[in-house]
Amino acid sequence: MLDGDEALAARIRAIQERIDAAASRSRRAPSSVRLVAVSKTMPAAVIAAAVRAGHALFGENRVQEAADKIAAVSALEPDRYLAWHLVGHLQSNKAKAAVGLFELIHSVDGLELAGRLDRSAAAAGKVQGILLQVNVASEATKSGVSPEALFPLTDAVLALPHLALRGLMTIPPHESDPEGSRRHFAELRRLGERVRASAGLGAETPPGEVPAASWELSMGMTEDFEIAIEEGATLVRVGRAIFGERG
Repeated sequence: MLDGDEALAARIRAIQERIDAAASRSRRAPSSVRLVAVSKTMPAAVIAAAVRAGHALFGENRVQEAADKIAAVSALEPDRYLAWHLVGHLQSNKAKAAVGLFELIHSVDGLELAGRLDRSAAAAGKVQGILLQVNVASEATKSGVSPEALFPLTDAVLALPHLALRGLMTIPPHESDPEGSRRHFAELRRLGERVRASAGLGAETPPGEVPAASWELSMGMTEDFEIAIEEGATLVRVGRAIFGERG
């Protein structure tokens, strides 16, 4: 029977194997897809075990929880380079703290938040990488810019000198059959191609080819990440399949 650390390492390997297989089915290089291990609510010791298993990219939902955890994990694993992404909703009043913690913020959904992040990044002397969160299904209960408002927001964000627009993110509606998410992932890919073309961020990606390395599509979670990869995801956000059910 595997102990806790070995079981966690085995789950990470299993997810990575599924990512690699989905990329290969799509005629994409496995290296074109990165696994964001969503570690929200997980204690620092568990994340440190994932680090020892060879994983280095983690996603958090809340700024304050992440601040405490990043410091604790760094103390436990001081010689490891780790990357942290914010994958949850970000309140404008947390923008300054978020800039100090995260390499990439997935959930920018409006100009007010973008402006605060730009000013905070300027004060910190950095350029903050962001993704624009798109509410592809126009769900009233979810954050994200509507597809129609995406293009004006893109233009406004591109004018902010301390933000780097790196791509798009979405959370599709829950489906009893994960295949139902495919149309939403395909829509995000199409929107991304239009954004890149209209903003001069690169040519459209031909079907079956991987998007440019500098352009990210963050989509797909535990239930549907393989379908997301088949539709062009470059970042998949997987938590439960790695860390188990959260209390």
